Amino acid sequence: MMGVLNHLSTLLLLSLLPPALSHVVKRFDPQCQEFFMNGTTPNLPGVLVGGTVQKQKRYKLICQLFNNIYRFATLYDTTNRIPVFSAYTFTGNTKGRPNDPWMIEPQLEDIDIKEMKTQGDKKVKELNNNIDIRVDHQAVDADYKNNRLGLDRGHLFPCSYAPDDAAKRSTFTLTNAVPQASSFNNGSWNDMECRVRKSLEINCKNNNKTEAYVVTGAVPSFNNKLKERVNIPSHLWTAFCCYNSEKDKWIAGAHWGENKKEPEKKVLDPITLAKLYEKLLKEHYHGDGVVEVFPDQCLEDKDKDKKDKKNKKSKKTHCQDILKQKGDDVQGIPNKRRKLVVEL
Repeated sequence: MMGVLNHLSTLLLLSLLPPALSHVVKRFDPQCQEFFMNGTTPNLPGVLVGGTVQKQKRYKLICQLFNNIYRFATLYDTTNRIPVFSAYTFTGNTKGRPNDPWMIEPQLEDIDIKEMKTQGDKKVKELNNNIDIRVDHQAVDADYKNNRLGLDRGHLFPCSYAPDDAAKRSTFTLTNAVPQASSFNNGSWNDMECRVRKSLEINCKNNNKTEAYVVTGAVPSFNNKLKERVNIPSHLWTAFCCYNSEKDKWIAGAHWGENKKEPEKKVLDPITLAKLYEKLLKEHYHGDGVVEVFPDQCLEDKDKDKKDKKNKKSKKTHCQDILKQKGDDVQGIPNKRRKLVVEL
């Protein structure tokens, strides 16, 4: 009897303990939904729909954990070995750039460590018979070193947007980086990041508190690879949305850039969210479904109207198809004697 009571006591104590932290997750909620506006993840047809990954062996959801704190969220493509996007909040930044080594995500290689680590980390080696782990499902530092193609490790969540030193260090994981043309990275893309950051500091004030939601992603190329392993994306994109309490309005914008060498100084012009969605749908996310990065309140009024009209048109076409399928008669009953109710 005493043994049964001890067993029950143990089960009760275990039930009161907090759940283990998870890094590679099945859904972004609840661990890191704070990095998405209203907790709503982007909708990317064929990849991420309704918060659920469509090809779970290929795409991995990572709640980026560093020093036991979730810093940002990443959707990672283990086939192309680059992130699809990283999502983060901007609450202000600090100056400086750490000189830290780049890290990997051990869980992508079935190593049971729930934080980003360097490939040669002592704990990682211990769990792999004291040898460097073989990395098959993500990029490693060796992929980028001496590449002779003028390609940098391009941050998606920029170090310059991080609010403190630990957050800055957390951005140096290769699951947050893509091969980016150095002149593009240090040219028009860097210039855009600086301009957007200043704009967020000025315009994204909610009750005198700076807060903006940002998502930055990459469009993979058809078959352009770094060292036959890592996809070199054809384009990079970024989008933000925030609420300005003083003006009582939502503010949003986006940028789109081609990942190629820039022999001359270039400026990336801002575009609307609707235009970004069009580009993403045309360049990469083909097929059924819609592309959305943020909830509808971030869209401009005219774009909301266009979306509403499109939805109504879609419903109308669906209803017309139903009527067409029914024909003039239903089960021999003339039209004038039957009643068809269709919700629009």
